[in-house]
Amino acid sequence: MNDPKKTLRILVLLSLTLGLAPFFPEPHIWGKLRWIAGGAVGMQTVDWLDFLFHGAPWILLIGYLSFLGFRRIQN
Repeated sequence: MNDPKKTLRILVLLSLTLGLAPFFPEPHIWGKLRWIAGGAVGMQTVDWLDFLFHGAPWILLIGYLSFLGFRRIQN
């Protein structure tokens, strides 16, 4: 995967599918973020792991975009 565009497409696809699923009534990661912002009252270990797994594609996407940005600045 040396092609940055291909890697970026895969990360965007992962973020929009796994990162947001299930989509209704609201994206899952959004509900977890609201729960954490509200103090995370009642969150159990499974909820934190769920947040981690749904947030991982977004973290990878943001990290990769940062990497591409810093690489562009250096060149």
